[in-house]
Amino acid sequence: MAIILFVIGASVGSFLNVVGDRLPAGLSLVSPPSHCPRCDRPLARYDMIPLVSYLVLRGRCRYCRNPIPPRVFAIELITGLLFLAIYLQYGLGLSFLVLAACVSFFVAVAIIDLEHGLIYNRMIAPALVLAVLVAPFWNELGLPRTFLGNEEMLGSLYNSLVAGGAAFLIFLAIFVAYPAGMGGGDVRYAGVIGVLTGVQGTLVGLWTAMVAGGIVAIALIATRLRGRKDAIPFGPFMSAGAIVGLLWGSQAISAYQSLVDRIVS
Repeated sequence: MAIILFVIGASVGSFLNVVGDRLPAGLSLVSPPSHCPRCDRPLARYDMIPLVSYLVLRGRCRYCRNPIPPRVFAIELITGLLFLAIYLQYGLGLSFLVLAACVSFFVAVAIIDLEHGLIYNRMIAPALVLAVLVAPFWNELGLPRTFLGNEEMLGSLYNSLVAGGAAFLIFLAIFVAYPAGMGGGDVRYAGVIGVLTGVQGTLVGLWTAMVAGGIVAIALIATRLRGRKDAIPFGPFMSAGAIVGLLWGSQAISAYQSLVDRIVS
């Protein structure tokens, strides 16, 4: 089952690559069929086997030999591993489907923001509506949402709304204070992340995003791959932090509390 779900995750990653290519261009996600963007040749089924086709073709189109972006392989592998991690932690059930959908959304946002520097409202708005609708049922799904002592449906919804509102306001304050360093899409995305991950996940996720973003920015500037005034998309770091917070937020909070207790005692 673990192998099957890894393969399914890699297949979803293949579709997310299509989303990353076609959504910014305003193209349909289903038509025309997959093809090489250089030579326009339709891809055969054996050219679209997740991970395997990229390795067999050595990262090049079978027909025109132009390189296939390494991102294609990376996203398929990452999504497959994330589906596997969800299964190993939560098993196979409704909770798996919900978490897999959330993770897929985070990955799609990361792809588009990394390559185009945009976080689209047409992705954020529907996700926010669905997140609010699902928020009361996190505990029913067996997912941790207890930082504020929430065991009931209203408590779970309250947790999500508090986290979403706080994340939105924090990023809005940063945007107002330093608009050149933060986009409006990041502000709205922070709110969605808060609703989806709850207070625990938001604390862990945004801290992870800030630390990872800072480290990468310093490394890029130090190696002169980016200048101090060059824009670095923050959406991928937010997505990575959101995934960490969603899947391992409660464990991270518990580990931190245990560490503090040991230090104090």
